Amino acid sequence: MDATHFHLVLTHFPIVGTIIGIGILAYGQFSKNDSIKKVALSTFIVMSLLTIPVFLTGEGAEESVEHLAGVSEQIIKEHEELAEKAIWLMGLLGTTSLFGLYAIIKKWSFSKTITLIILFVSLATFGLFAKVGNLGGQIRHTEIRANYVNIPADSNTVIGTQNDDEGGGG
Repeated sequence: MDATHFHLVLTHFPIVGTIIGIGILAYGQFSKNDSIKKVALSTFIVMSLLTIPVFLTGEGAEESVEHLAGVSEQIIKEHEELAEKAIWLMGLLGTTSLFGLYAIIKKWSFSKTITLIILFVSLATFGLFAKVGNLGGQIRHTEIRANYVNIPADSNTVIGTQNDDEGGGG
């Protein structure tokens, strides 16, 4: 398995895992059940760890697709820059979740406040990762790009490409 395949296999975990963790944590907050909160916080910790190989394989994935027809260097650049911000936010989520887990185990009085803060951080993290994932999808899936034009396969129309300075594909 090469870096591109590994990147594509793992890339969905931080997005899907974070939204699942949000649902679990919200239920734990609502039901005031510390065991459920622990499951959610553990989910966030695992997702933050899984994000590391996703991020590290991104460069290899870029190298394998950047010269393919229809691939936009601009979208790759935007995806990469947003992913750099997202990994820091995921790191914050993982770190605060570890702290929150410890606070629940130690039965600290402010553990409820910490888990509420973590819920808000997780929502921001999910939103950012959803955007990163959407940009990543646009790299190879031209049909989800904002400027996509559907040209029938039996058409004699020639599809041109724009250079990257104009924001088009490469």
